[in-house]
Amino acid sequence: MFFAYPTLRGLYLSFTEFHVLTAPRWIGLGNFRQLFADGTFWHSLLVTLYFVGLSVVLGVLVSLVTAVILHRLAVPATVRGLLILPFLISGVVTALVWSWMLDPQLGIVNVVLTKLTGQPVLFFGDGDWAVPALAGLNVWKSMGYNAVLIFAGLQTIPSTVYEAGRIDGASELQMFRRLTVPLLRPILVMVVVLTVISSFQVFDIVQVTTKGGPADASKVLQMYIYDKAFGQFDFGYAATMSLALFVLLAAITFAQLRMARAGEPDTD
Repeated sequence: MFFAYPTLRGLYLSFTEFHVLTAPRWIGLGNFRQLFADGTFWHSLLVTLYFVGLSVVLGVLVSLVTAVILHRLAVPATVRGLLILPFLISGVVTALVWSWMLDPQLGIVNVVLTKLTGQPVLFFGDGDWAVPALAGLNVWKSMGYNAVLIFAGLQTIPSTVYEAGRIDGASELQMFRRLTVPLLRPILVMVVVLTVISSFQVFDIVQVTTKGGPADASKVLQMYIYDKAFGQFDFGYAATMSLALFVLLAAITFAQLRMARAGEPDTD
């Protein structure tokens, strides 16, 4: 009930012209024709894909390296618990803290950079830096949680597998590539799927830090949907874009799961 009604209501509104103060008016595929011709929508989608790509690649690499270090060093559970703390902090608090730290005049990061390079970096004020900086915040926030998931996967790999690898003369790097990564594939796929979905839903850190700027350089799709719905009260078109985002996420998730099962024997 709590999921079905909003979903069906949103699906219905995507085929209507609805501005809150008047009843929804059925316009068929009118919103979809507007969407295909809307340059801002495609720009926001490209910005979102750029953000998601950086978040997934950097996030999975950093989380995997962190998990391997935790596994090799047998880090106590208390330290592993501390790694999850950024994941428990709200996105608004994360964005506020990092916007202060990255401030071009008073931020501690730019104070250090100015001493090293002679000039600060406009992390949220430069169009080239805005999306990478936002992706960095996203990676910092989710890295600990993903690392703990991968760490749990590493503990399920029997030590006899590595002993057999050493007997065969495999180096540590070869065992990591040919044993660890393939055996972690189910966990890695889950981490990638969760990261992709959460990254596509990014809104709070963008709203607090850049508000989509400068010059729409960081205007992700969620920001555009929010602006259409609550800034211009065009709920019908906003519902259409939300439906398009839902279909895109479902297609990406399905493709990732299919690729993850590629090469596996069909025993179901």
